[in-house]
Amino acid sequence: MFKKVLIAEDIDTINLGLIDELNKHFDFEIHHAKYCDDAVLKFKKALLENQPYDLLISDLSFRQDHRDCKINSGEELAKTILALQPEIKIIIYSIDDRPQKIRALLKNPGVNGYICKGRESSKELISTIENLQENDTYLSAELVRVLNQEPVYEIQDYDITLLKELSCGHNQDVISKNLKAKGIHPSSVSSIEKRINKLKIYFKAKNTVHLISQVKDFGLI
Repeated sequence: MFKKVLIAEDIDTINLGLIDELNKHFDFEIHHAKYCDDAVLKFKKALLENQPYDLLISDLSFRQDHRDCKINSGEELAKTILALQPEIKIIIYSIDDRPQKIRALLKNPGVNGYICKGRESSKELISTIENLQENDTYLSAELVRVLNQEPVYEIQDYDITLLKELSCGHNQDVISKNLKAKGIHPSSVSSIEKRINKLKIYFKAKNTVHLISQVKDFGLI
């Protein structure tokens, strides 16, 4: 049975809503953190006091502000916490419902459940927590259906490289030179342009600036 839970979420209304909902169904101790760095500190303190957390519930995307943080995504946070406490159970609670992103996260040891934020997400979260108290992993029937869908487009490492180049303000000519220097193919300007256009369509982005904004919100870069 879970006794101590940490919620990592940077939006106050979601934080308070989750805490209120969990208090209605469970009697475990609930803490929360709006910054990933703070979540790590809470885990370290709990371990030192020999009162470790049993469960981490984390968003994937954390907006950056005036504070300089070492960890800025739920994915990085999960990896850091697993290194500190390998037996911890982790539920990702995110708006990101892309099958390839969810599959990639669930392949990582330690990610035990995934909830897509939505109208019924609080109910799914309760169900997932109940099941994880008895099992190593749990996915809702709706999420299994989503994962079984044939993906329209899979984000690859090449795409992430392009997105990072774009986020640095590089144009396609500069990106082409940088890819060639790194031995990454395809590196022609025409190939890069076609791939960027596919990414714009996939993320429903109006332009390159909007595309970078979208992928940062999803925690891809």
